[in-house]
Amino acid sequence: MEPIRIKLSALWIALMLTYLLGDVLRIFSGDFKPGQVEGMQATQGMYLGMAALFVLPIAMVFGSLILKRPVNRWANIVLAIVFFVFNLVGLPTYPSLYDKFLNVVGLVINGVTVWHAWTWA
Repeated sequence: MEPIRIKLSALWIALMLTYLLGDVLRIFSGDFKPGQVEGMQATQGMYLGMAALFVLPIAMVFGSLILKRPVNRWANIVLAIVFFVFNLVGLPTYPSLYDKFLNVVGLVINGVTVWHAWTWA
């Protein structure tokens, strides 16, 4: 197996663990309000949308290992850019320093993912 596939898969794992750490810290810090998203009452549709969005990095953990090279390369580039923009837009909405820090870490991980996929020879 090509080492780049393992690196890309590991980057998606790192991104998901960063998101998970932010969620755990948000719960323990008291920043989490059950049943609310961005101050709005959460609906089943909102939860479904979040699940659909965040299953993509999980799928890319496996996809990076099995997809054929051209599809793999572009899937990594496009999805990493989508999550980069998503995190960049969300960055100012987080009041806590730990959230801002983890968001920046996520931006770096997405940038490294794009770079590795783009330079894949």
